[in-house]
This record gives sequence, structure tokens and C-alpha cells, in this order.
Amino acid sequence: MTAKIIDGKQIAADMRAELKAEVAKLKDKGIVPGLAVILVGEDPASQSYVTAKEKACAEAGIYSDDNRLPEDTTQEKLMALVERMNKDARINGILVQLPLPGHLNEWEVLFAIDPAKDVDGFHPVNVGKMVVGEKGFLPCTPHGVIQLLIRSGVKLEGAEVVIVGRSNIVGKPLANMLIQKNKKGNATVTVCHTRTKDLASHTRRADIVIAAAGRPNTVTADMIKDGAVVIDVGVNRVEDATKKKGYRLVGDVDFEAVKEKASFITPVPGGVGPMTITMLLYNTVESAKRAAGIA
Repeated sequence: MTAKIIDGKQIAADMRAELKAEVAKLKDKGIVPGLAVILVGEDPASQSYVTAKEKACAEAGIYSDDNRLPEDTTQEKLMALVERMNKDARINGILVQLPLPGHLNEWEVLFAIDPAKDVDGFHPVNVGKMVVGEKGFLPCTPHGVIQLLIRSGVKLEGAEVVIVGRSNIVGKPLANMLIQKNKKGNATVTVCHTRTKDLASHTRRADIVIAAAGRPNTVTADMIKDGAVVIDVGVNRVEDATKKKGYRLVGDVDFEAVKEKASFITPVPGGVGPMTITMLLYNTVESAKRAAGIA
């Protein structure tokens, strides 16, 4: 058996085309979704990520408000900018690019964002709504994982899912989303982590294994059963002298070996990654619709 590759680039492109069409219809009604992006400092990875988000907004027809602040920006100045974006009627979503420089309090900034504009889904109000199954904003990467599964025809209802990783950004929210009593959930979920005893005993019984540990080769072929679905959320740099940059990107899964046992598998890059920005756009459009009273 060789696994079917879940093409995150294609699924993301399909969703972005859907969103572009929806934005066009909203503009016909005088509604222009707007996203404010706040970047503090000059971290190259963050700059690249923010540029990609702004490009995606432009392609979808979403208004983008670019706010780039110097490294030494004070907490007070950053909080004032967030409050200004909260009050700006043109803005439906506020994205503060993380990590922030060390002298800034990330949680204070994230908690200051109006929950109705929290398109990252990090505010406690939206986290609480997610847990109890009420409408809010779902965090982008885990929601992207669920979209990949659903759009690939993977059955979630009744599935045994093992998540390797318990971060606030992926592992915990994904577990909460998958156990919800709705068409995107109804799975039985086990969350494993660095203190789990005999990790393989859990992953081998899973119909779906989701690796989000942040460590290469965390999931190997002997750790999954034949026909399992494997979703790799990890993005790790490993040295590779054959590459121009001196490194290559790999996930948390031993891809070459695992794909010979799995039924479906996501590659790295090109799997989960493209879905994160796509779900950010999705949340921004949803926010605009809610603000207009049509969602």
C-alpha cells in the first residue's frame, strides 16, 4: 500500500477560490472584509509570513491594513494600536504576528483584541466558545487540519484519533474540535505528549494519527497500523548540504517509510501549512459577515 498524498496546496487553492467568490458577492452589497496585520520587529521568518498573508488577502479581495512597528515598540504603544484597530469599522480581523520581542507581554496583547475580531482564535472568549461548541472563531491550523480531512473524504465520526502534541495552538484545540457533537467531529480522541508512556501503543490503534510535536521522526512506520491516516503538522529544519540554504524542511513523521503503510498522508511542505493562512482568510470573511448581520 502506498498512501494517497493529501495535497494541502490544492485544497487551500480551492478554498481561496471559494472565498474570493464570496468576497466579490459581499462587495456587491457594500461589504469589504478587512484584516489588520501587526508586526513588531524585523524577524525574517515573521516578515516572510506576514508578506504571504498580505498577498493572500490581496488575491482574495480582502482589505489589508499593514502595521509594521520597530523592535523597541513599547507595550503601551502596541496596546494603543490594538485598541485603535478594535474601534476601526473597516477592520474585521486583527492579527498580531507572534512571537513578539521579549520585552512585550504577548498574552496581554492577545487578550486586548476584541473577540469579534480575533481571527486567530486565541482569545479566551473564543477558546471557551470552541470548548462548549458555540459559534466563535476556530484557531487556523487545527481548523485547517479538519478541512483537509473532510475534503479528502476521511470519515471523522467514530474514528479513533491520536494527537501527538498538546500545544495551545494545535494539540489542545484540535482535540476539542474533534470531540464536538457535529459533522466535523464525533471522533474519539487521545492526546499524547512528552510524558506519555509507550507512545507507540497509542498511535498503533489509531485510525487517524496527527503529529504536532515539533520534532523530526516522532512518528515512524512501526508506530502506525496499516491503512491509518497520517496528518503531519510539524515543520522542522534539518541540515542538508545539498540545499542552497543549507537545510531542508521536514515534518514530525518519517514520511518515506510511513507513506508505505498509511492510506492518506500529508507532505511537508505542502500539506497543513497552506491551510493556516487560508483559514485566517476564512475567519476574516466570517467576521465581516457577522458584523453585517448576515452570518
